[in-house]
Amino acid sequence: MLLDLAAERKLLFIGGKGGVGKTSVSSAVGLHQARAGRRVLLVSTDPAHNLGHLWDRPVGDDPVLLADDGGSGVLAGVEIDPSATIEHHLAQVGQTLRDFMPDHLHKQVGAHLELARKSPGTHESAILERIAEVVELAERDYDLIIFDTAPSGHTARLLALPEIMSAWTEGLLNRRTKAEKFGAAVRALDNDDPESSEGANRDRRIRQVLTQRRAKFEKLRGMITDPALCSFVIVVTAERVPVLESAELFHQLDGLGVQVGGVVVNRLSPADQGEFLAAKRAQEEAQLAKLGQLLPGAQMLQLPMLAGDLVGEPAVAQLAEQLR
Repeated sequence: MLLDLAAERKLLFIGGKGGVGKTSVSSAVGLHQARAGRRVLLVSTDPAHNLGHLWDRPVGDDPVLLADDGGSGVLAGVEIDPSATIEHHLAQVGQTLRDFMPDHLHKQVGAHLELARKSPGTHESAILERIAEVVELAERDYDLIIFDTAPSGHTARLLALPEIMSAWTEGLLNRRTKAEKFGAAVRALDNDDPESSEGANRDRRIRQVLTQRRAKFEKLRGMITDPALCSFVIVVTAERVPVLESAELFHQLDGLGVQVGGVVVNRLSPADQGEFLAAKRAQEEAQLAKLGQLLPGAQMLQLPMLAGDLVGEPAVAQLAEQLR
């Protein structure tokens, strides 16, 4: 199920509650696809990054080689730096605002951005911009982009943002249209050419910026909601809270128009390794039954608990074998 999804998609989001093994599963899928000859970019959007720890090498905001099969297949990794992303986002917004504002108001632009830095939604907006940027750049260089996402609630809000931001930008464009008509009328009364004045040029630049942002969000939204291009896989452990959160995430994504390709039940205990693990497995089976009731018809893949720490390419390859 999971490997078929990955083989047929351009974008794959892997998410779920914190601590269920999203990074492990993402890495295993990415390594399998790279060994199958595809160029894969694995992107962590979780502020609590584990990608570098799992692969036992530094991973940052620029692509780092994680695995190379010696042929056409390659796996590269990126950990989106939230702080750097927010700073870059605010710097771009600030530069745009200053371009449109007179010099004596530039100090007020800085004060506004300081307030925006701590405002609700700034982090998500900045990360969304970075995701759109990564997708745009990676489309040319990679066959598959896998997003190892932040915990459930954060991810659901993030995937709702392209539609929200697109609608918000559309509203701004409508306001600009009214403002431009009013400005043109005023300039005509002053006997100015309504198309060649400084105000008209500024209006055109503002409209261009807003139109570009709308196009960016609409493109990302279109890709995320296209089941031929994108799918979401939920990783869960067979415990009460992860099961309930995963069912909620499933329905949230469905409501957003994002295809949920399946559910990976990770780290199932062996039933034949002593009384303690047998009892734990019995509890897990009860939660598996509950998950089936909450998500009837959802495709599910069960992965066993593996011995030892999952660190380095050989360990990731061992997990990838379990995906077949």
